[in-house]
Amino acid sequence: MTEASNARFNTEALSWDTNPDVQRATALAHTAYLARLPSDPAILSTYDVLDLGCGTGLLSLALAPAVRSVTAVDPAEGMIDALRTKLSSQAQEEEEGKEPIRNVLPVCALLQDPDDPLLATDPVTNSPRPNRRFDLAVSHLVLHHVPDLRSFFRTVHGCLAPGGRLMVTDFENFGPDARKFHPESKMDGVERHGLRRDEMQALLEEVGFVDVSVETAFELEKKVETEPGSGVMGPTVVFPFLICQGRKAG
Repeated sequence: MTEASNARFNTEALSWDTNPDVQRATALAHTAYLARLPSDPAILSTYDVLDLGCGTGLLSLALAPAVRSVTAVDPAEGMIDALRTKLSSQAQEEEEGKEPIRNVLPVCALLQDPDDPLLATDPVTNSPRPNRRFDLAVSHLVLHHVPDLRSFFRTVHGCLAPGGRLMVTDFENFGPDARKFHPESKMDGVERHGLRRDEMQALLEEVGFVDVSVETAFELEKKVETEPGSGVMGPTVVFPFLICQGRKAG
């Protein structure tokens, strides 16, 4: 991500979870992921997951109860601080009889190397595991902020264990209206107005993923500006979201 993206997300971190569009999109993405992952809890509970661009951890925390561990990575310190606060404030919930989440590790980093030592800590044992690899990599509403998708996916491919899976979700570039997903005041750090199906299919195959598929995962109805730059939210547009999947051979 760019410095513009980081600056924006650091500023918005404290209010991020109050955005109903963020909450709805994350819930829909979570449902889409679970529908495509093993339904047998005994299998899914062995998965070590890498969540790239995790933000405040909405998706990480939703996935955590079903998997072995989640390493939640984001370059915006404000977002990671918000996730750390959530994890550290579970004492009260534990007193109320709720099971605390202990298998999520927040990492503030712009990941560019699969062997980054920040990924080496096992969230469950809190012990180092050099050259650690993951069973599943996810990323939600992040790709439209990534300048170089080819480099990003090469890094993700390197982070996966043989047979590991990739699942990423973002809105589709379905035409001129796709630009309306962001108000004009929030265009800093937006690298593309959604994903193109054919480009994503070709890119994932190019970097080495097999069993690649790109399909509609869900639709999100969202209010957009009445006029670009007006700041007045009025009409709604239905934004299709793609889920792009692949597997590392082995």
